Amino acid sequence: MPAVERRVASVAEMEALGAKLAAQVGNVRLINIRGPLGAGKTTLVRGMLHGLGHAGAVKSPTFTLVEPYTFGDLRFYHFDLYRLNDPGELEFLGMRDYLDGNGVCVVEWAERAQGVLPSPDVDIMIEPTETGRMVRIMTLTPRGDVLLKALT
Repeated sequence: MPAVERRVASVAEMEALGAKLAAQVGNVRLINIRGPLGAGKTTLVRGMLHGLGHAGAVKSPTFTLVEPYTFGDLRFYHFDLYRLNDPGELEFLGMRDYLDGNGVCVVEWAERAQGVLPSPDVDIMIEPTETGRMVRIMTLTPRGDVLLKALT
């Protein structure tokens, strides 16, 4: 499993990392982003969306669970499962349809859906440090490997 670690010292650096990931995000179907509250998960997603060309605000879909975006042929679904009470709720949300479609699903708090979500192409862990954040990006599929190459 290839992996890359990046130290991130600011919000701007986290958004820039997201923008770099966006260059290859269309090659993957599922990206999990994990980390404690306030780690920068939504900031990373905001960087991805801005890197794809979204000019508007990006908010975490904590209460709606999913926020869709469209960029030409690419559909980008931003999920936040923080308030998910039961992983079975994803069936009602139509999660399989999102995963089986032609879009990329980026899921914050994916660990709350353990056993329901398939293995991701990319798993991102964000950990606060004394000087910022440590971002560990691990790929689990050949599709994920393509995304990781965007960082090298």
